[in-house]
Amino acid sequence: MVRSMTGYGRGEAIVNDCHVVVELKAVNHRYQEVVFRLPRVLTPLEERLRRLVRERVLRGRVEGVLSVGAGGRRIQQVRVEPALAEAYYRGIQELKGLLQLNGRVGLEHLIALPGVLSLEEEADVEAWWPAAERAATLAVDSLVAAKEAEGVRLAEDIRRRIQHVGRLGEEIAARAPVVVEEYRTRLTRRLREWLEGGVIDDNRLAAEVAIFAERSDVTEETVRLRSHITQFLATMEGQGPVGRQLDFLLQEMLREVNTVGAKAGDLAIRRAVLLAKGELERIREQVQNIE
Repeated sequence: MVRSMTGYGRGEAIVNDCHVVVELKAVNHRYQEVVFRLPRVLTPLEERLRRLVRERVLRGRVEGVLSVGAGGRRIQQVRVEPALAEAYYRGIQELKGLLQLNGRVGLEHLIALPGVLSLEEEADVEAWWPAAERAATLAVDSLVAAKEAEGVRLAEDIRRRIQHVGRLGEEIAARAPVVVEEYRTRLTRRLREWLEGGVIDDNRLAAEVAIFAERSDVTEETVRLRSHITQFLATMEGQGPVGRQLDFLLQEMLREVNTVGAKAGDLAIRRAVLLAKGELERIREQVQNIE
């Protein structure tokens, strides 16, 4: 099945009072790349999350964000430094004596001093993994579904266009023999005009027509074009990432069509070539978005 390389997925899970939200955004990229942003204390989970995504998304860049949801277990705690508070207290008492000051030193004074209380992030990473794994799995499921839905729309458009290219190829193949006969007729008429009633050398005429036919023959190109189109459509029905294969086949088709255009001196064939090239270029733009 054709998959788009772009899409968005979200997953949310609460396991053992750990609330996790994972969001994934996929964009075009030539290779497979997965990056994650998550709270510093949960950084040890990053590689596991990347591996989970890489197993399902085989091409493109995926940007993931893991955040801790509201409620449930927190990954922050208050750190108390009693030794520092005691040092502050002794220092204040000494200062009071030196300056002969009055006043009570209370708890509210001590906790306001730098370093006595601090808010730190701390978490049992393994306790958070089940929730992170569940949320990431749901996010990947959502992302893949979005990529496949977009892939269906892409595939419909691409099939319609590639079938049009196939019809143009058949028109070219059917027109090519007619072009040779038309050339024979034109050449015969011109020779008669030049010779003004003289005798035409049939052997020389046949040789000239044969040279023209060989020079303008596009049979090989149209046969290969037909073969590439068949292979292209079959590849679209294959499993796994097919974007690179489709892009390669499009390059081959463009090569055949360009060769036909270079050989053809016929207006109808050139028109068909221009239409085919336009369709192939539009298909190629679409294929750049396929996983």
